[in-house]
Amino acid sequence: MRKGAKAAIVGSVFVVMVGGAGYGAFNIVNAVSGGGAGGGPAPVKTGPPSSGEVKDTSTKFFAAWEKGEAAAAASLTNNAEKAEPLLTAYGATAHIAGVKITPGAATGDTVPFSVKATVSYEGESKPLAYKSELTVVRGVTTGKALVDWQPAVVHPELKNMDDTLVTGDASAPPIEAVDRSGKVLTKEKYPSLGPILDELRAKYGDRAGGTPGVELAIRHAAPDTADTPLLTLAEGKAGKLPTTLSARVQAAAEKAVTKYAESSVVAVKASTGEVLAVANNRTDGWNAAFLGQVAPGSTWKIVSSATLIDNGITTANGPAPCPAEAVWQSQTFHNIKNMPPNENATLSESFARSCNTAFVKFADEVKVESLTDEAKNRFGIGLDWKTGIPSFDGSVPASGGPDTAANLIGQGQVQVNPLNLASVTATAMTGSFRQPVIVPQSLDDRELARARGLSAGTVAQLRAMMNRTAASGTAAAVMSGLGPDYGAKTGSAEVDGQAKSDSWFTGYRGDVAAAALVQDGGHGVDASGPIVAQVLRAG
Repeated sequence: MRKGAKAAIVGSVFVVMVGGAGYGAFNIVNAVSGGGAGGGPAPVKTGPPSSGEVKDTSTKFFAAWEKGEAAAAASLTNNAEKAEPLLTAYGATAHIAGVKITPGAATGDTVPFSVKATVSYEGESKPLAYKSELTVVRGVTTGKALVDWQPAVVHPELKNMDDTLVTGDASAPPIEAVDRSGKVLTKEKYPSLGPILDELRAKYGDRAGGTPGVELAIRHAAPDTADTPLLTLAEGKAGKLPTTLSARVQAAAEKAVTKYAESSVVAVKASTGEVLAVANNRTDGWNAAFLGQVAPGSTWKIVSSATLIDNGITTANGPAPCPAEAVWQSQTFHNIKNMPPNENATLSESFARSCNTAFVKFADEVKVESLTDEAKNRFGIGLDWKTGIPSFDGSVPASGGPDTAANLIGQGQVQVNPLNLASVTATAMTGSFRQPVIVPQSLDDRELARARGLSAGTVAQLRAMMNRTAASGTAAAVMSGLGPDYGAKTGSAEVDGQAKSDSWFTGYRGDVAAAALVQDGGHGVDASGPIVAQVLRAG
């Protein structure tokens, strides 16, 4: 799900949602020497490490780390190949010395600890203090008690196995980012903006007129990813950077996502495409709201409905029968549990009830490329967006077979994120595609993506269907009190390996469109719906 990647997800069921950093545990095979009775090999220990092994292993690891003995410390982990470079960099390129580690009371196999040290670079020096923890595991092959290697052991902000630490002149001058009303935006007040402000600093720090300082930072292995500052040794001069964000809407978005793990939301001003808020509540700290690539489920029926209308297949008040099941190329599709069939349903009714089978039944009337063309040419999905920070612009491949039907209900190979979906809703509201931006275009005169948008007739029908969904359809419970100038669409996307589906929701109120995703959150109204409603109330 890194930016720029266009990995295909095949089949009618969405496969995975991946965070910004993939990492896990490894076991390094070490030779076991010595023998037991009769000269045979000593038995390999199994089971969880004992409390004595946890204490002994962690104590030896801390001692080697404090002395700067990277190889020795790494040999006490289950992934020495990855551990040694980072532990080496800790002293060599990050210039961290005088390390003192104080372990806390172990809880089972986990040992919390605090670190105090000093960072020094070319005459500048500052104390460094932070807390982390490690876990001791049993080596599968060796049976030895080993530190389960995660980069976060070295510093809690390290997420990716190949990220490292550096101290030196900052890669870009600091910025003072301000919202559309001139209010200062900081990562301390708006935690979700941390990685976003880092990206804005990396791209626009020089343009904003500041001068760089000296800092300790995380240097990310992923290309085109901004450094993450950890400690400033010498202050630079911050330049003022205008953004399109609204501090008021951002505050509401930050509060809303805290209620649901692995959640993301974006709000845009529909008439301009300006991003008003972007928030993420994720354990990996990744901007999934802009960079995610996941199936949107039934929220995608906005684009599918526009495809049916624009290709003359049906209209909002035209037929869209909703049978209990529908078969397309030997694959059977169903609706949500307990949805009664309605063979006389209109498109508006099937949309408001989120009937999958109604849309699947149209698969033999649309061309393989129809949905792709509609998404790209009218909604701007799949174009090269230049928001001001890295973003994924959506992908809707012209895929045949079972995916022709699956794509119509937002499964198959359709991949988007909350930014893309908020833009879809804005286009459906206004009829015009306005590429989302988080900093003014005038800042660098970058060329924005263009699409022709929708006819007035199609807009009127889409708004009516979304209004019906918000007033009396599947979104009514969470959109209550936000009308009358409002609309919404619920969605859920089935994910292999997850107990529950991903929760999706998009809606508009007045001139604000918003979309949210909660991974493993269930139905749209269960998790993402309340997030969007809270943001729309603020907007």
